[in-house]
Amino acid sequence: MRILLISLLMINIAQAQHKQADGDFTMALTGDSIITRPLSPYKEPEFLKMIEMIRGADMAFTNLEMLFHDYEMYPMAESGGTYMRGDPKLAKELVWAGFDMVSRANNHTGDYGVKGMELTTQYVWEAGLVQAGVGMSLAEAREAKFLETDKARVALISISSTFARHMAAGRSRDNIPPRPGLNPLRYSKTYILPEDQFENLRATGESLGLFMDQDGSPRGTSESRPNAFNLFGQWYEKGDIAGERTEANAGDVEEINAVVRNAKKLADYVIVTIHAHEEKGRREIPADFIGDFARSAIDAGADLFVGHGPHALRGIEMYKDRPIIYSLGDFMFQNETLLRLPAENYAPYGLDDNAHVADFNDKRYKGGTSGFPALREIWESVIAMPTFDGQNIKELALYPITLGYGLPEQVRGRPLLAKGELAQKILNDLVERSKPYGTEITIRGDIGYVKVR
Repeated sequence: MRILLISLLMINIAQAQHKQADGDFTMALTGDSIITRPLSPYKEPEFLKMIEMIRGADMAFTNLEMLFHDYEMYPMAESGGTYMRGDPKLAKELVWAGFDMVSRANNHTGDYGVKGMELTTQYVWEAGLVQAGVGMSLAEAREAKFLETDKARVALISISSTFARHMAAGRSRDNIPPRPGLNPLRYSKTYILPEDQFENLRATGESLGLFMDQDGSPRGTSESRPNAFNLFGQWYEKGDIAGERTEANAGDVEEINAVVRNAKKLADYVIVTIHAHEEKGRREIPADFIGDFARSAIDAGADLFVGHGPHALRGIEMYKDRPIIYSLGDFMFQNETLLRLPAENYAPYGLDDNAHVADFNDKRYKGGTSGFPALREIWESVIAMPTFDGQNIKELALYPITLGYGLPEQVRGRPLLAKGELAQKILNDLVERSKPYGTEITIRGDIGYVKVR
């Protein structure tokens, strides 16, 4: 009798949990977090209100574009730009702010090699964050990782299309260990040239002997592409007007979407997130392959597609009643207050051993008059907060944030809720960038609302 009562109780608990999963479930989604300073000391009302919003969501996500270590290893010869490193204690600051899940696949994953990646994984895990996108093999890097909540189970699949080649995870073959690294989405780019430009470039290649290898065999051409050639590792194709075409690697797409399909059977909600700098003419316009891949991921079962990487807001597309957020820009952008930088960062600017991080910043950004400090859009973003009612998206709210454009470098980079004229400006930027996708965004007060159906 006692066993029967216990069984009935467990069934009732399971049924209650299932009903909870069918109710409202809210997410807080943010873009790149380049964190080099603590968050917890600050007390501004606009900051604390934002933190409470993140904490109040059932799940909160950010892209962790940072490595945590104490310089135990050497830097790699190639990085994602600035070599990223933060104090390991900062992982707990993300938990303090309310975050539950982080993506790890991005162009800084391998700045300090495999050891830097491994130590970051350790500190992120010890802080209690669910992380996806890296692993000791390609299979592990591709894996979905899961967050358990009292309302629903959430899967996260993290991918990067922007990375140095050594950062991509690999497979084992012939008893050779696999390469640790990030979950890659490779792509190809073809430049389209009008006939006269095409023929001139081909003639240049021929005159330099670039269509013949050292053994006298032809290279850079293909019978399957008679109106195209490959020069300096790049394909060129004859067309009516100049342009470019990008296509995701079909094998990568197939493997990633197989993971998406599996995750959808094991979780209530599946988030696919990509770190993609690739643009189409301007920073705020994503390359074509990103949209093609995003739609394929939703076809495979993703409930949300979230982009980051270009350090600017990109538009939002509703596809089959599911949001594709092409880029959430920056949530934290503290790349100017790193503790140390390796020689590889100083050398291109002719800086000697007496130069330090502030000197590097001055040289790189010409005293703040060019590059990131001079671009307003780098320092303006939104927090996206979708609410699901069971499997249906009920609302997608957009809360504008400012990272302090124009403030000194020791101040800017930390987010606060934007208000008034600045909030309207940020939201209107997103309205314009979403129009090409047919997306409607209504602004009420200082909040934007995407028409989800």
